[in-house]
This record gives sequence, C-alpha cells and structure tokens, in this order.
Amino acid sequence: MLDKFKNSKPRLWIMNETSRAATVARTDMENATLPPEMTFTDQSLTLVIAYCLCFVVAAVGNLTVFVTLLRSRNRRSRISLMICHLAVADLVVTFIMIPLEVIWRITVRWMAGNLACKILLFLRAFGLYLSSNVLICVSLDRYFAVLYPLRVNEARRRGNRMLAVAWISSVICATPQSFIFHVSPHPDYPDFHQCVTFGFFVSRVDEIIYNLFGLLAMYFIPLTVICWVYAKILREISNKSRESKQAITKSSSNCTLSSSAMSGSAGRLKLRRSDISSIERARSRTLKLTITIVAVFIFCWTPYVAMSLWLIFDRDSANLINAPIQDIFFLTAVGNSCANPLIYGSYSVEFRRECCKRFFLYGSSPKVDMEMKLVRRSTGRQTPKMNPGASRLLEKECSAYCTQPV
Repeated sequence: MLDKFKNSKPRLWIMNETSRAATVARTDMENATLPPEMTFTDQSLTLVIAYCLCFVVAAVGNLTVFVTLLRSRNRRSRISLMICHLAVADLVVTFIMIPLEVIWRITVRWMAGNLACKILLFLRAFGLYLSSNVLICVSLDRYFAVLYPLRVNEARRRGNRMLAVAWISSVICATPQSFIFHVSPHPDYPDFHQCVTFGFFVSRVDEIIYNLFGLLAMYFIPLTVICWVYAKILREISNKSRESKQAITKSSSNCTLSSSAMSGSAGRLKLRRSDISSIERARSRTLKLTITIVAVFIFCWTPYVAMSLWLIFDRDSANLINAPIQDIFFLTAVGNSCANPLIYGSYSVEFRRECCKRFFLYGSSPKVDMEMKLVRRSTGRQTPKMNPGASRLLEKECSAYCTQPV
C-alpha cells in the first residue's frame, strides 16, 4: 500500500538520511511547538467531516444491499452472491478504514499500540484487495455465462471457487502490511509515536518494488482482466444479436401463404420477437450493472493511482502538490465503497422491489412491478411452447443472461 501518499503522517514526518539525527530532550519537547502537519488543523476537520459523510453513505448503502440480498428469493443466484461478497468487502473498508482515518486525523499521532497498528493496517489493505478481486469474479462470471452458456451445472462450483481464490489472494496480498508497519517515535519528538513503514525497507528499490506490487495487485491487474473480459462479452453479445435477427428473418421468409398457416406463423414470429426483446432487456440490465461498477472503480481509483506512481518515481516533485489535493484523491478512492451499493440499487429491479417491501410501508411501485414482470418473462419461468429450433436458440440466450435476474 502506498501509505506515504495516502497518509500525511508518514509522508510528512519520516526523515531521510540527510535529516537531523539529534533528538530533542523531553523538557525541550514540552516547551516546543509541533509543526502544523503534526497537529489537528482546520484542514483535518474538513477531512474528518468528509470521511464521516462517506461513512454514513457507505454503511447505509452496503448494509442495505447485504441484508436485502440475504433475504431475497434469488440470494442463491451467482450474481447476487458475488454482489453480496462485494458488499462485505466494502463494509470492511467502511467499518475499518474510514473510522481509522477519522480517529487518526483527530489524534494525529498513533495511540493504539504496535499490535493494533499491524492488525488494522492489514485489514485496511485487505478490504481494498478484496473489493478489486470480487470485481474480477463478477466480470469472469458474466464471461463464462455468455461464452459458455450451457455449462450451467459447473457455474455454481466455478463461482464459489473464484470467490475462494479472491478471499485467499486478498489475505496473501495484505499480509505484508502486518510486517512492514510498526509504531515508531519521531526522531525529533520522542513522545510523538506513529504507525509507519520507516526503517523496514533496506533500500529505496525494495520500497519501490513493494509499492508497485500493491498497485499491480489492487488496480492494474484487475483493470486489465476486467477490460479484456468485457471486450469479449461485448463481441459475443454482438454476434448473438446478429444470429437472433437472422433466425427471425429466416422464420419470417418460411411462412406459407395459407390463411391458417400464416396466422400460426405470424403468432410464433411475434412470440419469438417478444421473447428475444425481453432477453435483450434483461441482459442489457446485467451488462450495464457490471460495466458501471467497473467504470466507477476506474474513475475513483485512477487519480490516486496516478499520484502514487508519481510519488514512487519522483517523490520530490510529487510532494510539491498540495496536501489537500492528495487527500482528496484518496478520499475519492475510498468513495468507491459508497458508490457500489448505489449503482447496484439503481440497476437491479429485484433489489429495488425487495427494498420497497422491507423498508417502505406502501410496498413496491407500479414501475418496479412492471419491470419485475418483464424480468420474470425473460427468465423463462412462463415461456410459451415453441418449435424445437427456436426453443434451443432462446434457451442458449436465456442461460447466458437470464437464468437468474440481477
């Protein structure tokens, strides 16, 4: 983790080899005035208020998602399970990272001891790694659903394995935090203790390698995998849409001119068009949900990652950037945990309906009920009988996108 950028405490008071080595006596420290960066300022107060607002939004949103999905009839669907795990990851960020930031900003110094330093810094990194890894799982689940739609029996086991790998890899990636961070006194103010990485790395190169590893595991590798997966999905969707239209055109051209036959063909043709239209709406909703989550992830994290890279390779010039701007970049990254539940709630019809039932007195709205009927229709629960060719085509389409509503 790039805490030298994110956290003004280690970034501002860690001394390099050319800094003053002498320490101030205890009596001198009591009479000395601490530098502004080592005290609670108006800027710190503004950040505390911003973090508190972020905490309220993230806590309410993610708890609502988590509870609603647990009580939903479709809680066993793969996409619901993965969104639930994403909510858990965001809750770790919400209830560990944000309160830690607030308390740290208020106290400025570290007052919780060395063990708490190691545990809390591990959990802070773990939540961020897990959120990125679950996003990979969501995209890979959509990838297999679209490109291998008939492997339904394997999908559940594959989803569970992917989530297990996401959790295990997050623990592995975050574990170094427990060894790297430790409580250390300030060289010039012995009573001022801080949770820092100072003194752990043997050389600057080692520190750069670790920081780059954190960025790769948390941002660049997930981003690369997700972009590649959605490119493949969009390509497959385009091909399947073309096949569906060609099937309708072929069926229309084979209609006979007799009145009875023409009436039957027209009815079947209308049925197929209606079903395929419902499938398009359902799969479009699923795709928009997952793409939006990923797009917001990129938007929230890119400024922080860019600033972190600048600090890695040219710390002197990067430190010329105002500290408030750096704080805003990190606050935006943390805000990704606030955005995920809002995105999910805006796209998921099932989620909106469950929220209306659980949290509002008057039940769901007519618009939500109408959308739910469309989703049920697209899932094949009341699919009318069709000829074998059309049935196989729609089965392939539905299994890719609509076997479970988002």
